[in-house]
Amino acid sequence: MRGVFVTGTGTEVGKTIVAAVFARTLAAEGKAVAVFKPAVTGLEEEGEPDHALLRRAAGSDQSADEIAPYRYGPPASPHLAAEMAGEQIEPERLLAAARGAATGSDVLVCEGVGGLLVPLAPGYLVRDLVVDLGLPLVVAASPGLGMINHTLLTLEAARAAGLGVRLVVLTPWPDEPTAIEESNHATIADLGGVRVETLPRLDLSDPPSWPHLPAPPPPG
Repeated sequence: MRGVFVTGTGTEVGKTIVAAVFARTLAAEGKAVAVFKPAVTGLEEEGEPDHALLRRAAGSDQSADEIAPYRYGPPASPHLAAEMAGEQIEPERLLAAARGAATGSDVLVCEGVGGLLVPLAPGYLVRDLVVDLGLPLVVAASPGLGMINHTLLTLEAARAAGLGVRLVVLTPWPDEPTAIEESNHATIADLGGVRVETLPRLDLSDPPSWPHLPAPPPPG
């Protein structure tokens, strides 16, 4: 399986944006891009749902079920949202759906849910899914105050499971970053031992205006 898995240091840190930009970049290079997200929650809220933005960015014709096999209304952790719906997320179904999405495409862009240690089902974390899929990992993080601890903890959790973090993306990166934001960028690169890129705030209605973000190569 060729592709990338985008996780984050928590919620609302730009995972969907980073994944969408990867998908758009790869599609603009002429690749057939499939997208995948194990679970989508918060469908009760206004705005374009994550799986729809990913599909639009990739230029994909995948159905909602093919992109996100589990979708729930409440904005909750996926294991809780599933419980509220009277069901349980099945890891085997997630793996089969991800592999099915990858079939017939050149590359698969996956977006996680919350952070690496968010449970998808009892005893099965987002991190376990990344391990099972064997995709290179990218971490989305906010550039502001407090992000150093969150980001380094995410890198540590990934590496403890044998995952190689290929890239950290800070977003939204301001036109005129503060001294704190510049320092955070340098500190994560230094202490985290990882490449760090930035993305500005995007006009989500205009994918052609987005900057390109080359996907990291697979490990090895």
